[in-house]
Amino acid sequence: MSSIKDVARRANVSISTVSHVVNATRFVSESSRKQVETAIRELGYVPSAVARSLKSNSTKTLGMLIPNCTNPYFAEIVRSVEDHCFGAGYTLILCNTDDEPRRQSVYLQVLSEKRIDGLIIISTGNDSELLALVEGLTIPTVLLDRAINHVQCDLVETAHVQGAMMATEHLIALGHKRIACIGGPADLNSSIQRIQGWRNALSKADLSHEAAQLVWHSDFTSQGGFDAMKRVMQSPVKPTAVFVCNDLMGIGALSAAHEAGIRVPQEMSLVGFDDIELAHFTSPPLTTIVQPKQRMGVLAVDMLLERIQSKRQQAKQVLLQPTLVVRASSGPAPSEHSQAPL
Repeated sequence: MSSIKDVARRANVSISTVSHVVNATRFVSESSRKQVETAIRELGYVPSAVARSLKSNSTKTLGMLIPNCTNPYFAEIVRSVEDHCFGAGYTLILCNTDDEPRRQSVYLQVLSEKRIDGLIIISTGNDSELLALVEGLTIPTVLLDRAINHVQCDLVETAHVQGAMMATEHLIALGHKRIACIGGPADLNSSIQRIQGWRNALSKADLSHEAAQLVWHSDFTSQGGFDAMKRVMQSPVKPTAVFVCNDLMGIGALSAAHEAGIRVPQEMSLVGFDDIELAHFTSPPLTTIVQPKQRMGVLAVDMLLERIQSKRQQAKQVLLQPTLVVRASSGPAPSEHSQAPL
């Protein structure tokens, strides 16, 4: 591989002249510039990004950690982040932690050593090792979608509690009194907050007396939603509706209901959370809480660039409001005599 010295020797100029041509840092005569450009083409010289970053203290590169690249919700956010990064002149390094705290820790360590200019984190969980690593980061960092307890840095997320209340209140307004909840991991803030929103709505409607028997935890995957829905249908307390804390689990829950011969929404209503694109195409289409994913990604990048470019020190937190989109998976509560046994 050719070096800057090889280019200077071929063009019969100094190394500093080649550097000024490559980086456009000083005037170089037309004849010298053409000699350098010809030598670069002939030798196939590629300037070192590492060397330029050491000189400018910037790589124009951002890093991003996501928990699960197979979840369309994260894919939709990544697309927004990457598009906005590219438009701002930055490239994005993406790492998938696969919901493994150990892998998350390794990737955080690796990215912090890669001279990236900033980092966006959608966390896998709240383990103590993650807390120590994030607190020890010296690069600008934005948390996206999921807060990390006791970490003071920039955060962009949706109002999870309010969204869950909105979903549950929609089902209550349809006449449902026994509303189950399929939550995500018990140690994940977004899941905890959505379950709390479900509890708040039940309590507000004086329907919380059976809540302890109507909540199940899973892992935010379709298979997890399928398995949890089977447990819901085996419950001695027979719910007429289920609030599912993300759309992927909602898709799995719909599949389990269909397999069991439960008609949705005639015999049981389902409401999800996220509004991934696939939620439009389930059978029936899934009623869900809309997270403004495109705006979340744009805001996360903007906050990161603000930190990088203006050296803002004070942490900023942005809480976006969700909305409810009603589709065909939710309907009026069945009458007691018409409800099929689960």
